Amino acid sequence: MDIEAIKQIIDNTPNLSTALGMEFLSTPEDDTCMARMRVDERNRQPFGFLSGGASLALAENVAGVGSTALCPGCACVGIEVSGSHVQAVSEGDTVTAYARLSHRGNTLHVWNVDIRNSADELISTVRVTNYIIKRAK
Repeated sequence: MDIEAIKQIIDNTPNLSTALGMEFLSTPEDDTCMARMRVDERNRQPFGFLSGGASLALAENVAGVGSTALCPGCACVGIEVSGSHVQAVSEGDTVTAYARLSHRGNTLHVWNVDIRNSADELISTVRVTNYIIKRAK
């Protein structure tokens, strides 16, 4: 999925993605996209581990970028995010979110997002539902 145009918008507008240190990546498949995030003071708990809320934000943002790439000219907003965190990640590591589209309807997209650490171990698994709003012309 080519998300280069969307990356330009994200990089040039103050937003949660840049505040938490997310980096979005294009993929060769049309139904996937990816994002990386280094665990640091912007997204960790006071104990030095990646915040579960930051993991959910990463998943929702990567799914939103994917839906936006699939629906140019639409506003794509998350309406449901549900995740399970299965392992902690220490500050200094980098996590990668792998998002795969599981349903593409006219008004709803459902994404399954796996977040893995630098050793490719599963950290969180998240399901994101996006609502697709067609903008008036």
